Amino acid sequence: MDYLPMFARLEGRPVLLVGGGEVALRKARLLLAAGARLTLVSPEIEPEFAEFAGRFTHLVERFTPAHLTGQILVVAATDDLEVNALVYQSANQLGLFVNVVDDPKRSSFIFPSIIDRSPLMVAVSSGGKAPVLVRLLRERLESLLPRHLGGLTELSGRVRDKAKQVLSSISDRRRFWERAFASNTLAGLIEKQDWQSAETWLNDGLDKAQSEVGEVVLVGAGPGDPGLLTLKALQQIQQAEVVLYDQLVSPEILDLVRRDATLVSVGKKAGAHSVPQEETNRLLVEYARAGNRVVRLKGGDPFMFGRGGEELEVLAAEGIPFSVVPGITAAAGATAYAGIPLTHRDHAQSAVFITGHCQKEGKEPDWQQLAMTQQTLVIYMGLMRSEHIQQQLVSHGRSSQTPIAIIERGTTARQRVLTGTLAELAVLAQQAVSPSLIVIGEVVALSDRLAWFGEKRGDEAGSSGDLNGSDLKLVHLA
Repeated sequence: MDYLPMFARLEGRPVLLVGGGEVALRKARLLLAAGARLTLVSPEIEPEFAEFAGRFTHLVERFTPAHLTGQILVVAATDDLEVNALVYQSANQLGLFVNVVDDPKRSSFIFPSIIDRSPLMVAVSSGGKAPVLVRLLRERLESLLPRHLGGLTELSGRVRDKAKQVLSSISDRRRFWERAFASNTLAGLIEKQDWQSAETWLNDGLDKAQSEVGEVVLVGAGPGDPGLLTLKALQQIQQAEVVLYDQLVSPEILDLVRRDATLVSVGKKAGAHSVPQEETNRLLVEYARAGNRVVRLKGGDPFMFGRGGEELEVLAAEGIPFSVVPGITAAAGATAYAGIPLTHRDHAQSAVFITGHCQKEGKEPDWQQLAMTQQTLVIYMGLMRSEHIQQQLVSHGRSSQTPIAIIERGTTARQRVLTGTLAELAVLAQQAVSPSLIVIGEVVALSDRLAWFGEKRGDEAGSSGDLNGSDLKLVHLA
């Protein structure tokens, strides 16, 4: 290591800052926030230093080595190279830690980039070699670390002694804290700044730690691209002890699950229900009752044709705590990646989402309503009934020349978009594989100009011969 990362307690301790410009002002803010007893040496200072009036000593003079007497830390933040060199040499001779801003060669310590969730602190440094990279990393960490972490740290400190008394085993304590920190219940109380209820919840959790029931989080994995996972979804799958996932969840997303989690495939793919819904319900209850933090990971959004509501009804009946993290549904994600807007002022004033599966007792949807013009119809799981869908829409008035698209494996690197007309839907469906989304409406024609994801490889269907001279197109977006 070029530098030893460490956190220094400066509360009430003497620190010297040489310089009075904007850079010195930034360092002053940082040092005063840490409680340093600050002395500033500079003939002139920026007017903004007035905000710290009474909190530091200002010596209106040029730096001399005598200013170092009694100091424990020194920062040089001037634009005078000779002054900075003198500060460094003098401090070095006295064995003092010194930082010359933007000059790592003349610094025995450097300031890291800080993510402040006091009392929780995260510091990042490249040793002065790549400050822009550090800034980008800090921005990423800022977005990943919730604002309530500081309050959570304070709260855990107050409960820590009781945890040691109640749970004598280190492994039991670690397990308790992991579950507590990952709990949506606790996070919700802290986000509302309900500190008293949060502390009560933690203490109650300790009292029943040995027989604690777990919880289930219903998480939408989005349409396939791991970059479309919400931040909260990513946090949940990385905190889960057990993950029950559908086949629609992409391998790239499963790779983000924490390595020691138990992964259980429960099928759920058109034409391939490897695990009955009743068995999935039983597994959710069983794993939760064993005290696990369970994530039920579903492709797209769990409340959009994902039977998420049915699973939550089972959990509610069993008295198992649950929460929901929505995901980007395939209709929104796949169409966006294919360059097909769901609505458009000139072509579609509404969008309707339906499933191609039959309803209970074979009840048909309102085809007259679905066949209306000036609306986009998006059909989930419709490949196997594509011929029936085609016939019903045409017979109820939708033009057979209405543009349609079948988006296969939407938003992933294997995405493929097949386009044609409603008259060709059944033929196109025979060439597609699940998971696929059917889009019907005039907006589909815009994809020729608006498609942006991947590279178009041109027509590959040989359609003029296979479809009797039609204008069917097969477009790859890979």
